[in-house]
Amino acid sequence: MAAAILLALLLAAGAWLGQRRGENGDARVAPRAPLLLFTSLPIYWSEAPDIAAQLKGGGEPHWARRAIEARRALRPVDALESRSLGGDGDLLMIQPRPLAPAENVALDAWIGGGGRLLLFADPALTSDSDFALGDRRRPQDIVLLSPILARWGLRLEFDEDQELGERAVKLGNGATVPVNLSGRFAIVPGGRADRACQLRADGLLAQCKVGRGRVLAIADAALFESAPDEAGQAARRIALASLLDRAF
Repeated sequence: MAAAILLALLLAAGAWLGQRRGENGDARVAPRAPLLLFTSLPIYWSEAPDIAAQLKGGGEPHWARRAIEARRALRPVDALESRSLGGDGDLLMIQPRPLAPAENVALDAWIGGGGRLLLFADPALTSDSDFALGDRRRPQDIVLLSPILARWGLRLEFDEDQELGERAVKLGNGATVPVNLSGRFAIVPGGRADRACQLRADGLLAQCKVGRGRVLAIADAALFESAPDEAGQAARRIALASLLDRAF
């Protein structure tokens, strides 16, 4: 009887170890929670006149969606609230619409509790859209996040005299991103994180510690446009992967 019990325990342990190991015998990493996506850009859904057309789909998915989903699951959210954000996790915000006051509060509390945010905030979006200016379906041309940025001790600035045209900027840690009519962050006194923010690349990138969480912000979103050739597109995928690794 004792031998039978011992054999059963050994078999159960072997089965558990088998589930924890990959084909090469390496321990498997537990699957990560989905990456939350909050954006006005047509990344998860393509630009379409209505929901029915979006669901019908057609054509290739956005290159950034494919690149992200090759690494982890992606879950879009259309409102920032405690229910949609959940517990501490990872959030990718790309040129978001203006936040309601309650959303500012929810986002700040979520990051302070341990959430991690990768934010692309462009003061002068250069990507094309099928929708005219003023159409609510059009991506956010000028990001409006002053309240939450000020809460973290940041201000987004824009030089109106800069020339139109894409250029590459090194952000450190091996990341080089394309920018076009980019902004820059400045640290302002009085914010929650004004002593915990660091700026890189002449303010193009800001890293902030907010409570138990952190924010990595880039003052441009040209990265999510399509490159004219495959080499440029490959460079975009590498840059996005590097920033995702850096943020999460």
